[in-house]
Amino acid sequence: MAPLPDPELCARAVRSRDARFDGWFFVAVTSTGIYCRPSCPARPPRAENMRFHPTAASAQRAGFRACKRCRPDASPGSPAWNHRADVVARAVRLIADGVVDRDGVPGLAVQLGYSIRQVERQLLAELGAGPLALARAQRAQTARLLLETTTMSMGDVATAAGFGSIRAFNGTVREVFATAPGDLRSSAMATSATAPTMAVAPTTAARSSAPAMSSLTVRLPFRGPLHPAELFGHLVATAVPGVEEWRDGAYRRSLRTPHGYAIVALRPLPDQIACRLSLTDMRDLGPVIARCRRLLDLDADPEAIDSQLAGDAALAPLIVRAPGRRVPRTVDAAEFAMRAVLGQQVSIAAARRLAARLVQAAGQPIHDPDGGLTHLWPRTIDLARLTADAQVPAIPAARRRTLTALVVTLTAGEIELGAGGDWARSRAALADLPGIGPWTIETIAMRALGDPDAFPVEDLGVRRGAARLGLPIGRGALLARAEAWRPWRAYAVQHLWALQGNVRGEEEQ
Repeated sequence: MAPLPDPELCARAVRSRDARFDGWFFVAVTSTGIYCRPSCPARPPRAENMRFHPTAASAQRAGFRACKRCRPDASPGSPAWNHRADVVARAVRLIADGVVDRDGVPGLAVQLGYSIRQVERQLLAELGAGPLALARAQRAQTARLLLETTTMSMGDVATAAGFGSIRAFNGTVREVFATAPGDLRSSAMATSATAPTMAVAPTTAARSSAPAMSSLTVRLPFRGPLHPAELFGHLVATAVPGVEEWRDGAYRRSLRTPHGYAIVALRPLPDQIACRLSLTDMRDLGPVIARCRRLLDLDADPEAIDSQLAGDAALAPLIVRAPGRRVPRTVDAAEFAMRAVLGQQVSIAAARRLAARLVQAAGQPIHDPDGGLTHLWPRTIDLARLTADAQVPAIPAARRRTLTALVVTLTAGEIELGAGGDWARSRAALADLPGIGPWTIETIAMRALGDPDAFPVEDLGVRRGAARLGLPIGRGALLARAEAWRPWRAYAVQHLWALQGNVRGEEEQ
């Protein structure tokens, strides 16, 4: 088992049922053979019976089954995997996106640029489980979600969760949850009022020509506090018509998935995010949930971030006023990079218009039975054909050249901006493209790559916010002041933008 930093701290968290540590580690109890969240409401075990694991997969690999009271597999993810750029964190993000289920461990190793043996060794050393065990744990969680929230047949649940056979599905569910799949469903129906997910049967699109779509609603947990106003306000204000919208109190958008497409509706609630999902293929459920969590930065540790930033006397009042700010990220890194280029030196409204033209010219039409979404964001290969034929719609010439260079590079696979991308290499590759400067690179790093320390110092909104706080606005002086905010400078940016009511900054022209 991989070592944890401070066993005594872990034990204190378990004894105090501290929910802040949910997802950071799991406690396995040798006397019962189960593993729990630190905040499990059951009576805390004796210290000599506690074994700490960095992941649910590690506890399962050691032979422990999931607690039925605290449901440890449904806890928020560890903040480390979204806030680190090393090979282990990149691997975890790729596994959450379903790479192992689709391409196997060899496909994961290729995307990471390491041998299979190196990947397995590093994951075992730090997480206590290899890529197959991590993927298996994710499949088990998806299977339980489908069992408890849909009326899908057992065979369909097994396929959608990524299992190769009914036998593997039954065996894994029994081993992880110590109960049969049918019993899981029966138990959820009996306690539907308190179940952590809302039961919604699969539905079919209204038009016969539209693809069948299965729908369900799940609850996305997060570590509090969460300040949703600017987070959702940013997404809505920059929404591309046809791809995103705000409807009935929820942010809705379409997204392309490995096996089709999905429409998601995210609604902020006091203690959770209600997530309505409609998918053309239920095999994409796990990756779509992971992308929604990433979009809203739900695996962040707000107390650690706010504590660091509040050490600066200028930022401290902002933290008190709005604790728990998140960085609005993206469900598609390549899409965001293209939108960042379109947004260079123009207003939000102008950037939306330019993006909408691209969507109309090259996006895939879809049917949305519940709202006004009409397209998927164009694939890079479709935009490459569009630019090759000189058919890019009404975009300024300089911006068109930059967009063309970015699309060609993405299509050729010469730059990796996805969940497994290396932040340093991605920044260097972006810098080599014509028309992409520091503002664009840091904006992409902050929103698409997920770097929590990205800092677009050239951003006008950042400088104006700094000026209102009496901070220096010169590039060198502001960078020096921001050293104290590391490694959370991207979160400081959200506070600086909010000072002016901005949902995003603007590049200094």
